[in-house]
Amino acid sequence: MFDLFSDILVEHPELALFLALGLGYAIGKIRYGTFTLGAVTGCLIAGVMIGQTGVVMSNDVKQAFFLLFLFAIGYRTGPQFFRSLNAKALPQIAVTVILCVVALGVVLGASLVFNLGIGTASGLLAGATTESAAVGVALDTFRNTGADDTMIRAFEADVATSFAVAYLAGVIATIFMTSQIAPRFLRRSLAEACAELETSMNASEDGESSAQSARRSIEARAYVIDPTWVGMTISQAEARVPRDVKAYVEQVRRKGDILPAEADLRLEAGDIVAVVGLREFLVARSAAIGTEVDDTALLDVPAERLDVVATRREVIDQTLFALKRRPEARTVFLSKLLRSGEEIPIYGGVKLERGDVLRLIGSKRHLEDAAYVIGYADRPTTATDMVFVGIFVFLGGLIGLPTLHLGALELGLGIAVGTLLGGLVAGWLRARYRTFGFVPAATLWLFDSVGLSAFIACVGISAGPGFVTGLVGTGPLLILITIAVVVLSHGTAIFVGRRVFDMNEGVLLGTCCGAGTSAPALAAVQEVAQSRIPTLGYGLGYAIGNILLALWGAVLVTILDQFL
Repeated sequence: MFDLFSDILVEHPELALFLALGLGYAIGKIRYGTFTLGAVTGCLIAGVMIGQTGVVMSNDVKQAFFLLFLFAIGYRTGPQFFRSLNAKALPQIAVTVILCVVALGVVLGASLVFNLGIGTASGLLAGATTESAAVGVALDTFRNTGADDTMIRAFEADVATSFAVAYLAGVIATIFMTSQIAPRFLRRSLAEACAELETSMNASEDGESSAQSARRSIEARAYVIDPTWVGMTISQAEARVPRDVKAYVEQVRRKGDILPAEADLRLEAGDIVAVVGLREFLVARSAAIGTEVDDTALLDVPAERLDVVATRREVIDQTLFALKRRPEARTVFLSKLLRSGEEIPIYGGVKLERGDVLRLIGSKRHLEDAAYVIGYADRPTTATDMVFVGIFVFLGGLIGLPTLHLGALELGLGIAVGTLLGGLVAGWLRARYRTFGFVPAATLWLFDSVGLSAFIACVGISAGPGFVTGLVGTGPLLILITIAVVVLSHGTAIFVGRRVFDMNEGVLLGTCCGAGTSAPALAAVQEVAQSRIPTLGYGLGYAIGNILLALWGAVLVTILDQFL
């Protein structure tokens, strides 16, 4: 029976790949407490298991999936990456670069001391830093060294073995280092540091206390206005609402007609107004507004949710406090703020960055006005601009083809790194010019998650026959080196961030989690901090860390090829 199963997979490797994906995602869901293996590790394990049958995967298949993954990484982080290239972001950039450089240095040193081999070292670097992209970049670079097919297969087996060990150890060590060890060596508790920053970001110079009111319940109620409001314009009436609260008049019923609430419309006796605002405010102020009535038609103003991407120069670098005072903000509520795919806290002192996504609630006409001022509306759609995707993957690959010959040494970016850079430029262009290049979140997930998992599954299938032997031989040593990589890289970055740049502890640890491309570590740090402040540092660290650590795959192979 097993022989028949093996023969089917050998004859049809495409089926073997999808079996590896199905089993891999299932294995990745295995949970122990709050820890899960994840799809990448699961697909590697599944690939290794299937690889025992002798299945041979085409290198072109692996490369195609990997290029989709690299494009997705670049596209997602492009706006944040280019936005970060300024003096104000220097502390976070420095911390990220230091962490990445130290990690590379430790792996290089360990490789030379223990004579690990180029493949083992490459998998170790990718796993210890939880940067899966480094695997593919290292493979792409190694193929350009003139290695024959036998050497390439051996390289892939070594990469898969060391990556499997180091990735698991790296995830656990990074979580423990950033959430448990590092906070113990800071001058004060992480929760206290985050609370202090929260307080400063929630207070404005004129005494406004918070920008988080949008998270509370929003309602619409109808009132026959109190006589004290007669003669006032809508704008004058709304001016009486406290600045740290939001409520506005949506519509007015006058003698049977429903009128839009224009700012200069004067209220008359007997008018019925539809007021939209925070529930607790409307309950507390009902008597002052007037007599509440049930007017279904007047209140029939469907509320919508709309994601708006910040691109306009006028709003970039503005705080949420400042944006809240703009006329267009009067009639919409901010419910969520996303940066590099991560939700960040809605504090008044948070400055908007290009590419940030604001999830707004309001009526359609008001949302359209707000979207025009902020940037563009990112409405759900299934349409992907594949012309844009295909061209930028192609152009990025072309950028990586040229090589510089220094004697016997060939230096070049390689197709993988070129595609990553192409994705960065594509994402940046999309953030600035919204008329082309749209890739829906679902498609981006497919490129990112399935692209990487399929590539890793192919690597595992190729490495299958020699995986167990390699694991037994080098496993314990790789775990120790991985711990050293995590402790030294994160420890050095945290020391420099605190002593040299005096960064807030929460933002600093969030930056380290981003630089180490570890979302699980970020979640653990937020739990310890009892705050979402660490997310303010994660996005920038993640954008730069992804690029550097992927590049390190090529750098490591190039250097070790000259010494080992």
